[in-house]
Amino acid sequence: MHPIKHFLTITHHRHKVIANCFRAGIPMRGLLHDLSKYSPTEFINGAKYYLGDRSPNEGEREDYGYSKAWLHHKGRNRHHFEYWTDYNPRTRMLEPVEMPRKFLIEMFCDRVAASKIYNKRNYTDSKPLEYFMKAKGKRIIHPKTSDELELLLRMLEEKGESETFKYIRKTGKK
Repeated sequence: MHPIKHFLTITHHRHKVIANCFRAGIPMRGLLHDLSKYSPTEFINGAKYYLGDRSPNEGEREDYGYSKAWLHHKGRNRHHFEYWTDYNPRTRMLEPVEMPRKFLIEMFCDRVAASKIYNKRNYTDSKPLEYFMKAKGKRIIHPKTSDELELLLRMLEEKGESETFKYIRKTGKK
């Protein structure tokens, strides 16, 4: 059990997301970001499976084949594309729904912050895109949401944070 390390990691991550969200023009999304990680369901499992260089949910999945903490988290945090699935009444299949832009921007801010936390000194502006591309085509994500996130991640890689956040602010959050 690593409750202090886990607390410090999630708090450090959250502060980076808050800063990113302020830069992106969505300060309230930053202030509300990942508060569920401090709930007992997520925090206890996060401390128990703390890994330091990747999500503790991966450790929990290794033990159980799924993560209770992740199931709780994705159902309460609209900046995760996994939240945005619903049953289509015509096909009777679970299908992705396009994310509202403010949550997509928060997701971008989250991915940049997570890449910095987990990669530490090895972070470059290409790391979030590399992580995204590893599973491209294997996710249940709306094509427009995927394309927009990829556009932002490519812009980050090619033009850096300042230009990408300027673009996000210019194009709006709706």
